[in-house]
Amino acid sequence: MGFRIRPPKGLAFLLLIIAVLVLFLTGCASNDPQNALTPVGPVGQMEAGLFTTIFWIAVVVFIIVEALLLYTVFRFRRRPGNDGMPAQTHGNTALELTWTIIPVLILVGIAVPTLTTIASASNIPTGPNALKVGVVGHQWWWEFDYPSQGVVTADELHLPVGTKVALTIQSADVIHSFWVPKLGGKMQAIPNQVNQMWLQADEIGTFDGQCYQLCGTSHANMRFKVIVQSQADFDKWMADQKTVPAKPTAAEIAKGYQVFTTGPCVGCHTIEGTDAKAKIGPNLTHFGSRTTIAGAIMENNPQNLAKWLEDPPAVKPGSLMPNYHLTKDQVTALVAYLESLK
Repeated sequence: MGFRIRPPKGLAFLLLIIAVLVLFLTGCASNDPQNALTPVGPVGQMEAGLFTTIFWIAVVVFIIVEALLLYTVFRFRRRPGNDGMPAQTHGNTALELTWTIIPVLILVGIAVPTLTTIASASNIPTGPNALKVGVVGHQWWWEFDYPSQGVVTADELHLPVGTKVALTIQSADVIHSFWVPKLGGKMQAIPNQVNQMWLQADEIGTFDGQCYQLCGTSHANMRFKVIVQSQADFDKWMADQKTVPAKPTAAEIAKGYQVFTTGPCVGCHTIEGTDAKAKIGPNLTHFGSRTTIAGAIMENNPQNLAKWLEDPPAVKPGSLMPNYHLTKDQVTALVAYLESLK
């Protein structure tokens, strides 16, 4: 004979209270680097505003529907001694018109701001004041190309504050998705297709971005940073990026240069001013000036770089950069050279 163990009512209530508290506490974090509802740019603000509008419309509809439901349940419930069938009605024209017209008006109220927001978010800025940046998704890192300035970098997108930025987004391999929650919008990066979007940052700071489309083993490790600077700082950064690194003279750095230019590194990477011209991996011309490495999952410092060079797939599973089994001396020399590329 089967039986069930029923938990004490007090325990069930306690578990419910704990679950509700956990739910509320998850929203209490002071650091919200990927909260799309606290945007810092016009595109994000438009999208967050649209979400808020639709959310409150849904709340009002929910309250009205639930109130009518509860009223109906209690008003027309079966009462003791009343076992007969309730009066049957058919074809209440006024009621049918009401529940048809009201949803139509609600949908119109949602459609109008939705369409205007889509139009504004899709209106790619043109003209001399708009900054143009090409974005290419790779497994598993992002490439950023400033075609008018002839600068190519990786993992970190530098932007001047208050400037409209027109992005062309592509993929070199599989489908990726470009997303900076604080600045708004998601855009697919699709092989053999060019998509466009725009954004603008109205605050100086660093904002987290990521790939939003499952794209393989290290999808979760495909991140990037958007570094928003004053116009003067951005201009200085751009001028620095245009310079060609000098050939090293310090012994350890020169040794790293030799290891880089005579080893497998030149088969995948570019460093301006050297024979390395490949475009499979990230452009490393000013690698030392970046704050992050390996798809923005690690801070750029000698310790992390050494760890990466010793065994890339151990740091980022599925990494297309294999373990070249470099010696400790080779790793040390390469770290010195790459970190010198400011």
